[in-house]
Amino acid sequence: MIRRIHPAWIVAGVAFLALLGAAGFRSAPSAMLVPLEDEFGWTRSELSVAMGLNLLLYGLTAPFAAALMERFGVRRVTSIALLAIAAGAALSVLVTQSWMLILTWGVLIGVGTGSMALVFAAIIADRWFVRNRGLVIGILTAGSATGQLIFLPLVAGVAADTSWRLASLLIAGIALAVVPVVAIFLRNSPTDLGITPYGSALDAVPTPPVRSSVNPARRALQVLRRASRVRTFWALVAGFAICGATTNGLIGTHFIPAAHDHGMVEVVAAGLLAVVGIFDVVGTIASGWLTDRVNPRILLAIYYGGRGVSLLLLPFLLSATVQPPILLFVVIYGLDWVATVPPTAALCREVFGADGSVVYGWVFAAHQVGAAIAAIAAGILRDSAGEYTWAWFGAAGLCVVAAVVSAGVSRRRQEVLT
Repeated sequence: MIRRIHPAWIVAGVAFLALLGAAGFRSAPSAMLVPLEDEFGWTRSELSVAMGLNLLLYGLTAPFAAALMERFGVRRVTSIALLAIAAGAALSVLVTQSWMLILTWGVLIGVGTGSMALVFAAIIADRWFVRNRGLVIGILTAGSATGQLIFLPLVAGVAADTSWRLASLLIAGIALAVVPVVAIFLRNSPTDLGITPYGSALDAVPTPPVRSSVNPARRALQVLRRASRVRTFWALVAGFAICGATTNGLIGTHFIPAAHDHGMVEVVAAGLLAVVGIFDVVGTIASGWLTDRVNPRILLAIYYGGRGVSLLLLPFLLSATVQPPILLFVVIYGLDWVATVPPTAALCREVFGADGSVVYGWVFAAHQVGAAIAAIAAGILRDSAGEYTWAWFGAAGLCVVAAVVSAGVSRRRQEVLT
């Protein structure tokens, strides 16, 4: 007898595709920094402002997007987000001043990808799955790595062989192509199909998610006010801010330009960063599996410690006369890239219950605030010192702080009542 696939897995597949695209669209501009620098003569600091704003809005949009999804549905919000990304990528080909890049890359693509940030993965997992939630979040988070894997070499190759403008139009076209898939196959909750989430008890009754009548912006701010009274919230915020600074902000934005500074061709550097994505798929899915079985705070402490070691080694590996040693960084760092997401999302759900998705949105916002600060600071450091060495060392030190903070995170649910 053929067993029917539960629709939850189809929804998860569509969500994976959307997250894959969002990650690729958000990270692709890093492969075009050098071509823009060459064409317009803009400094690395000027370009880093656009990337920093992109990262900042990518995070700050997340809690409001979570509230919007609760109010208007996942499918509608995701479709509009994809249209914003397409508009930002298409309009960027018209830029002649650096402030125009801030509006297109920074605002439009930042808000668009932020509306499909990893909080989207948490919502899908919470609504559609009772069993294997950690694993599902791990798989969906791996979509971010896979997007990077696919898009970075492609965008870097198109930008190098033809022009960065054609690469931007390619991004716009792919974003538009995903819209009908989301509109047709992405469902808001299991009750849309009259079923229960995957792994529910046999006698469970389909129950629609509670749709808040509160204005989404007010809902997001109310949750922030409640969560801010809980010590665990600030511990998660601090750890995830450092996570963002040491991933999207530093490596995601500056690895390719830094490798170029050491004589590496941009396409090769983009390929290495994409290989990071291969190992991250393995690391993040494994992290999701472990999160269902191991104390999440222990996992976080281990992940941040390992990341600190890899960043400490990076300046020496980039300076090596023979390039293969850089693969050591690619492997260690890749396994750890966003492995922090499943345990962090699990802690938000355990401690904050029904508010967990929106709380995770705020924690993710801190992730991107850290990323934005690191992206801009690293660009300034590079322009003033002529290299990124102190940026790598500083990031390694921050990882030690994150490991210590994460080890002390409490999982007690009753804290939300204080």
